[in-house]
Amino acid sequence: MTKGYTIRDRQFWVIVLSLGLASMFIFAAMYSLQPLIPLFTSEFNISISSASLSMSLTTVSLIAGLIVLGFFSDRNGRVLFIKLSIFLSLILFLLIPYTDSFFIILILRFIQGFTLAGVPAAAIAYIGEEIDSQYSALATSLYISCNALGGMIGRIVTAYVSEQYSWQLAFILLCIFGTVILIIVLFALPKSRNFVRSERLLREDFKSFLFHLKNPKLLLLFGLGIILQVSFTGVWTYIPFYLINPPFSLTLDSISLLYFAYGIGILGAPIASWLSNHLGVAKVRAIAIFIMIAGILATLSTSLGVVIFGLCILCFGFFTSHSLAAATVSRTATHQKGSASSLYLVSYYLGVACGSTLLSSLWSTESWLVLASFTASLPLLYLIFLTYQFKKVN
Repeated sequence: MTKGYTIRDRQFWVIVLSLGLASMFIFAAMYSLQPLIPLFTSEFNISISSASLSMSLTTVSLIAGLIVLGFFSDRNGRVLFIKLSIFLSLILFLLIPYTDSFFIILILRFIQGFTLAGVPAAAIAYIGEEIDSQYSALATSLYISCNALGGMIGRIVTAYVSEQYSWQLAFILLCIFGTVILIIVLFALPKSRNFVRSERLLREDFKSFLFHLKNPKLLLLFGLGIILQVSFTGVWTYIPFYLINPPFSLTLDSISLLYFAYGIGILGAPIASWLSNHLGVAKVRAIAIFIMIAGILATLSTSLGVVIFGLCILCFGFFTSHSLAAATVSRTATHQKGSASSLYLVSYYLGVACGSTLLSSLWSTESWLVLASFTASLPLLYLIFLTYQFKKVN
């Protein structure tokens, strides 16, 4: 096996740049429709829960894609699936602005969710194979930061351009962005040097999944991934509905600026890694969850400044706790760590699907007070449960 690239090698930075750009487009495409849900309810004359399917259906198919494409990338290489993921997602993204049927949009988004999964299904494994183990954590943290950056870009572009011009133009601009990234990745991403084709049968992969599901510690961490995302996605999906109404009465382009709060969240992963080495993972994770809860409760204020501050610390708390939960999964799994990480990603995106659609009834029938209280209490209750169960398991 060839020695992995280090930070002294040009290819290390080419890989980081290529995968970072790839993930930026993938997550920009995935989350681009989230701020448009209020717009779709009026433009297509549909309910909030129906409009939110543009996010949840994409997430459900992405979950399936993570499992299926992860299996095939183990057997056919990483680079192929990374490049195909960007190309096919781009084609589907380009078709959406040219339909006036929301049902067709949902079909395209469902298919796109599967194609989007190619990058996250293969990227981490590619880094583990091609980057020297001493520097793989750095490359992975930079890649994860680009995930958050991409989600931020997608939300800001679609919200701002849709308010000023049209949502169709916003999608076309993101397609241009994706095309540039596709060209860079096609020519820049190095071929795999250390990929070893897996000879395991499909049923053996499923056996490893079942093995992890019998590990009580891992089950608790998978549950944490779901809970964190239900609360985080729930807040960000329905905060535009809250802010377009009095006393704020914000426009969609003004709301788009709030997504810069994700920039604070991007700092969460590297800070979490540093703090956990000094204070311990469990303690830092608990502090991060309390910060996240405080951020949600701050959105109950009638002061826009306090709401913005709340969204910033919500992002910081979420990305910090999420990165630590993901790292703990890898450490907790005794073997076949890749499948354990895949299951955490599945639970993570399951939380996205639940948070974007299942909470619509709380907003539709209740109020922001009820929705924010629910999304704040959920991680608190689970943290208490998690702490008690970890002590019990130990």
